[in-house]
Order: sequence, then structure tokens, then C-alpha cells
Amino acid sequence: MRALVVYESIFGNTRSVALAIAGGLGKVLDVEAVEVSEAPPALPSDLDILVIGGPTHAHGLTSPKSRASGAERAGVRLVSRGTGIREWLERLVPGPTPQAAAFDTRIKGPAMLWGSAASGAAKLLRALGFDVLMSTSFVVGGPGGEPFDRISPEELERARAWGETLGATIGSSRLVPAR
Repeated sequence: MRALVVYESIFGNTRSVALAIAGGLGKVLDVEAVEVSEAPPALPSDLDILVIGGPTHAHGLTSPKSRASGAERAGVRLVSRGTGIREWLERLVPGPTPQAAAFDTRIKGPAMLWGSAASGAAKLLRALGFDVLMSTSFVVGGPGGEPFDRISPEELERARAWGETLGATIGSSRLVPAR
């Protein structure tokens, strides 16, 4: 069984979360984590689940304008220099993969106030015909730059555990009952 984790990251926090999720998924599935500009335009036919994630900007998925603003703040730390999750999903050729999951990173506080890129990603995934099994947010320190825009070790452990749970869900859904 195989998983693909596609992430967009400005400061590196979402990349760290994606790699932690991939680590958890890797306990059950073969997994590859790729930055969105390196993601394939069409999904492989042997893929069991697509997991996507990105930072929450302006209450949802990044846009070219919000990415430009983030890139200015990130400077040399900038991770994703090209397309974003939204644009990648809009061009994606889905293939036979019926299952997906979404995650985001966002500032601490209620999702109602800050929004959630994962919610927007899940909506786009459903429009492409995916069954979205799970969606969640991981919290970064705050909006003020160093030392705020950091993901805590506890959140990374939570991401790893989330990936493990997701992998177990996929693993159990592929089991065929004995007759």
C-alpha cells in the first residue's frame, strides 16, 4: 500500500509537519513526501491515499498574493517557491485514488477566527471525487516571526500520531474479511 504526502510550506513548519505525518504513515504504508512544486501532475495508479497540507493564509489556502507576502517575511528560509496547493489541486489529474486527507498549519486560536487551509483543501479534494477521511490543523507559535513561527515538538508528535492513525485507517479499510 502506498501514500503520497504533498505539502506547501513557507517557513518550514508545514514541511516539518508533513514529514512527521509521513513518518507515522510509514509504519503501515510505503510513503513519499514531496514539496508541491515537485508533486506529480497526475496521481500514480498504485496510490492508496493522497495527503495534502499547507499553511493557513488569510483564513484559507494560500494565494499568489499571500505567498508573495509570506515569501517576503521568510526571506532565505522560504521553502515553497512556486505553485501552491490550491493551484496544484486545480490542475491535478486524480487517477483511481479514492481516498485523501488534508492538514494545515495555523496560528493558535479558534479556527472560526483564523480559518483553516485544511478545510479548503478538503473541499477541493471532494470536488475532485476523493473521499476525505480526515482533516486537521497543527498549531504554530504565533504571527510575529522568530521565535513565534515555530511548530512545537508536541505538535510534531501529534502529527506523527495523526499519520499513524490515518495509516491504520487505510490499512484496515483494505482488509478483506475471511469467508
